[in-house]
Amino acid sequence: MIDQVTIDKILETANSQIVDVVSDYVTLRRRGINYLGNCPFHNEKTPSFTVSPHKGIFKCFGCGEGGNSLNFIMKHDQLSFVEAIKALGKKFNIHVEEEEYSPEQQKQRNERESMMVLSEFAGKYFTKMLNETDEGKSVGLGYFRSRGFRDDIIHKFDLGYSPEKKDALTEEAVKQGYRLEYLEKTGLSIVRDDYKADRFRGRVMFPIHSLAGKVIAFGGRILKTDAKTAKYLNSPESEIYHKSRVLYGIYQAKQEITRQDMCYLVEGYTDVLSFHQAGITNVVASSGTALTPDQIRLISRFTKNITIIYDGDPAGIKASLRGIDLVLAEGMNVKVLLLPDGEDPDTFAKERSEEELTQYIKENQKDFIKFKTSLLLEDAQNDPIKRAQLIQDIVRSISTIPDSIIRSVYVKECSSLLKVDERVLVQETGKLQRQKLEENFRRSTTSNERPVGYEKPSTPQTPANTNPFELEEREVLRFMVKHGEKLLSDLTEDGQKVTVGQYIIHELKQDDLLSINPLYNKMMEAYEVVCHDPEVIAQKFFVNNADTDLSRLASDLIGKEYQLSRIHEKFGKVTHEEEIYQDLVMKVVAELKWKKVKVVLKEKRSQLQHIGANASEEELMELMKEINTWQMVLAHISKELGGRTIV
Repeated sequence: MIDQVTIDKILETANSQIVDVVSDYVTLRRRGINYLGNCPFHNEKTPSFTVSPHKGIFKCFGCGEGGNSLNFIMKHDQLSFVEAIKALGKKFNIHVEEEEYSPEQQKQRNERESMMVLSEFAGKYFTKMLNETDEGKSVGLGYFRSRGFRDDIIHKFDLGYSPEKKDALTEEAVKQGYRLEYLEKTGLSIVRDDYKADRFRGRVMFPIHSLAGKVIAFGGRILKTDAKTAKYLNSPESEIYHKSRVLYGIYQAKQEITRQDMCYLVEGYTDVLSFHQAGITNVVASSGTALTPDQIRLISRFTKNITIIYDGDPAGIKASLRGIDLVLAEGMNVKVLLLPDGEDPDTFAKERSEEELTQYIKENQKDFIKFKTSLLLEDAQNDPIKRAQLIQDIVRSISTIPDSIIRSVYVKECSSLLKVDERVLVQETGKLQRQKLEENFRRSTTSNERPVGYEKPSTPQTPANTNPFELEEREVLRFMVKHGEKLLSDLTEDGQKVTVGQYIIHELKQDDLLSINPLYNKMMEAYEVVCHDPEVIAQKFFVNNADTDLSRLASDLIGKEYQLSRIHEKFGKVTHEEEIYQDLVMKVVAELKWKKVKVVLKEKRSQLQHIGANASEEELMELMKEINTWQMVLAHISKELGGRTIV
């Protein structure tokens, strides 16, 4: 755990220099007091991404993303809170000291860090061997250049070479102080009694990076022709590397995947390199392993759209069809591109420019159902049994799709393509889904877990479009964030001046008029704790808040200020809100209360109209008393709003 003082220091520093943070990822141009650029979170041609240094926030008016420096780093690099804090601390040279771990936790942490440091060392060692030794230049670099890879691509992916000598890396690592234990655990060395050897000797090296860009494993390709030796060799599973959770090239591709809202999936290391060299950088590889749910979820953190590119080998394609079902099951939109016979993504990309390759993909990629149907129909031909099996296979794929609307669209398309009654397909799809739910339920009851599809009853998070007071509540919260610590000159409490934040919280809580949106209430509760501290500046408190939900909401509120025409019309065009904030804050609070009280009064009157004949006189009088009280409250608020008519 990182102590709060350090977190606050990092957030304050990073948000005060948010232009510096964002500029590492986005080209910004100054426009007035703000900076403008193309949003990294969606594909846009006209810049709508704004960075406000004086507020310490960013806001995209195209896709709606916004927040502070921490929110930006977490979203862009897909980091956890702790990882993002550490990254910002490192950038601004702020030492991050974590609280003490248990001995077991500390041991595990030390081991992991030691393995990470060793992997980084090995990556640099292999790169040095490739570029600075005669063997590396002639053998390793010679191989990459013979495959047509440019030096910038070799450098971009930190490609390397492991010398032919049996224990070259092992010997150098031990000499530099790295422990043999970790060389073995990372899989860099093979250790048996007195025997020590490099796992990857005599191979060109492809470092595998984590999402944060750290080297966590390697793939190595042998250059000699040896039937007894595998052409490609990967690092074994370790504390820092789980192949089912990693995609080759994800670190280099993640920004472009987000920007294009599209990911291309290929099979091997060189496929990725050739696509990058052709100018298409939103591409990753499963590194020769079967696609896994974790890998698909990794892609889904950046986009829901994926195109899987296969070479022309029919046997390989059929073996990979299971991967399509896994992608569908994760709620992804999947298309498939089948390259011509004899072509693979590596050679195909090398022969075409970026424009030609992009155009080919666009024109030839197919929806999964059309692809799977055309592929399997070749086998079925006129055999009714095989045709029935084909239909069952495709229905099984459709049944994995979680979204019911998308399922229904695919069912309709399948019915048309295969000339099968749509009702039959709907029935079969439903049957398969029920079987899956029952299977999940049985599994969950034996493992004491809740079944898939089970939802614990809870207070729902209220979407903005279902909140009838959304506009008014956001305007009140905006005033609290922007002016919370400022004084209201006409109001005092026990001889003390009342601030904007104190007034807003008091007015809404005393009449029990809190929001149906739990995040809005959370913001009020957080500020209530600190609103009496004269040192707390509301905008800094929220924008720099360690709670990312609060900081993102605050940034959104002050990044795009909502205006209530009925309030602001009285003042004409407001040029400097700070000059009249005292009048405005009372108006926005009164506006919100007026609207909420009207709703309450309407409900009470409805109760009176529908009260049962069996209701007692006492119940009737109590309800009429409540209505009268709310009418008085509404009359008082209407007077504050300039004599608004009560209906």
